[in-house]
Amino acid sequence: MRKIFACVLLLGLMYACQPAQENLEVRPEPPARSRQDLDKLIWDTVKEKGTFDWNAQSAEVVWSALTQSDEVMAIGYKPAQKNADLRLSIHHIDIREAEWQAARQAVLDLAFEEERRYHPDLKKEEMVVFEEAVLPVINLRVRHLRTVEQLRASGFVRYAEPMAYEPALSQDKSSSGCGGYDPDFGLVANVDFSNLSPNAKASWNHPFHSIAPTWTRTSGANIRVMVIDTGVSFNQDNLGTQFNQGASSGRTLERIATLREWRLFGSGPLESPNDACGHGTAMAGVCVAPRGTDGNASGIAYNSSLVAVRAASDVFLDASREVKGVSDAYVLAGNRSDIQITSMSLGRITSSSQIADAIRYAYNRGKLIFCAGGTSFGWSAGWFGVIFPATMSETVAVTGVKDNFSRCTECHDGSAIDFVVVMERASDGRKPLTTATSGDQPGTVGGSSVATAQTAGIAALVWARNPFLTRDQVLNKLVTSASNYPSRSSNFGWGRINADLATQ
Repeated sequence: MRKIFACVLLLGLMYACQPAQENLEVRPEPPARSRQDLDKLIWDTVKEKGTFDWNAQSAEVVWSALTQSDEVMAIGYKPAQKNADLRLSIHHIDIREAEWQAARQAVLDLAFEEERRYHPDLKKEEMVVFEEAVLPVINLRVRHLRTVEQLRASGFVRYAEPMAYEPALSQDKSSSGCGGYDPDFGLVANVDFSNLSPNAKASWNHPFHSIAPTWTRTSGANIRVMVIDTGVSFNQDNLGTQFNQGASSGRTLERIATLREWRLFGSGPLESPNDACGHGTAMAGVCVAPRGTDGNASGIAYNSSLVAVRAASDVFLDASREVKGVSDAYVLAGNRSDIQITSMSLGRITSSSQIADAIRYAYNRGKLIFCAGGTSFGWSAGWFGVIFPATMSETVAVTGVKDNFSRCTECHDGSAIDFVVVMERASDGRKPLTTATSGDQPGTVGGSSVATAQTAGIAALVWARNPFLTRDQVLNKLVTSASNYPSRSSNFGWGRINADLATQ
């Protein structure tokens, strides 16, 4: 009898010491929505409301989007007693403080306990996809509906949304702004460009914004612009070893990457800052390429310094590593007092709260933030609304128009647009000049992308002319010089900036 009792007692103790997950309830899950159903929901919402906010959707929609993408979730956290709205204070938060560390741990513990109901062998470190050093955000791999529901109900959570899911009509690179940035040998002098001393070319569209007379008083010196894009090509020496030449001198160039390689668990190493797409090279060229001696196209702010960031692999932010890369780029800008202006000609259809956090972090630290209003590639064909993050109030949204002042063929517009740039000739479709991916013969580039980079360059000219102005005072000079001022168009905002007037 004693032996039987001892065995029963031993078995009971052994059972009591088993890991808790063996007793956790596993709830059957419904089928996830198909990509077709999710895409229809997104497009219908965007066409009705102008934006798509994941926080306004049900947990089931969010979970379906996770299931149909890479399962990586951006979770904004906070101490339970704090307000979830951190728009005005996010730049003051130190996530190393005890209350923020406790909030992060509470979120990780909650997600882990829910996920291990279904995966008893799961380890916490396997859930964390990207590490975050500044923003109160954690990026976790989340696979189950119950986890999403519990996270969204938690007082420690500000938002919980998929990082990577985007509707797409085409997934090939040519539909995402890559390729086609080769030299254009068909350019005609005094039609497509004018010659500049010492030996450079000014794009045909510059007179619409009075660039030449502006250059008599400012060239962008002592201003540093961050171009957040796909990097710059190592084969384009005008954005490399020949960045200082001719009339461009005494400035600096940094080529960095915030885009990480994809890994199943944990953060991968940073990618090379080399531009494998071509888009970032074209944007940097429009904005700050040298006014040089080799016959290439001059940038608008040809004496401004450049921080070229490879934050994405193409212009469509539809990967979690691109969301993280863009977020890190804005945090970097916010942390550097020597960067005054950012220009980003990338975007997405749905909102990203993590990118929004990062933009507000930079904005609250005085950065002038330009974002492209949208250009129709395969992924946005048939829709011409303003894309995220140009829809944010903290950004200055820019789009393109033809020289007859109608919307350009592929450009988006809407009430969120602040400025337009003439960047398409109605007669023949010619786009503005820029640096090609290699060589000294210019290429051409279009869309709201080029309009954004050019506007950032104009802002650099204005700020260099008035170095003691604040961000808002510089923006006001752009506004009051524009063609629609003092009125504002419902589609084209303040209109075309007159750089000459803005720098008087």
